[in-house]
Order: sequence, then C-alpha cells, then structure tokens
Amino acid sequence: MRTTLSLDDDVARLLDKESKRSGAPFKQVVNHFLRLGLMASNQPPSKPFTVKPRKLGLPASLSYDNVAQLLDELEGPAHK
Repeated sequence: MRTTLSLDDDVARLLDKESKRSGAPFKQVVNHFLRLGLMASNQPPSKPFTVKPRKLGLPASLSYDNVAQLLDELEGPAHK
C-alpha cells in the first residue's frame, strides 16, 4: 500500500540513522518499528508492581532515640 506519511523531524532523524546503521532501506525500517509499536500496544497491561512491607525491627540493644549511636552500631565508624 502506498501512502504519504508526515514524520516529526526527530523521528525522521532516528529512522534515517537506523537505516544507515542497519543498511536496511528506509521503508523497511519504518515498517519494522511500526510493527514493533503496534505489537507492543496489543499486549495486555501488566499487573502493577506492589510492595509487601515487612516489619524488620531492631535488635533489643538498639533504639531509634539516638540515631548517631544506631548508625555507629549498624554501619560502624565508616558512615561518617
């Protein structure tokens, strides 16, 4: 099928660059990337990522009340 297509300048540059890199004709590069985009848009939406929090807690000898001491205990003197 023959049709006229207006491309944004940045898209045309990227397609031209890919055509030169791959050695494939411009028409073939355009069709390849259109197919990729159309196939990707047909994919069912993926399940959203969810974080399942866990209570980590602190060892009995440590407290959040003194952050400097907590950092010394957990990371050693290198944290400074």
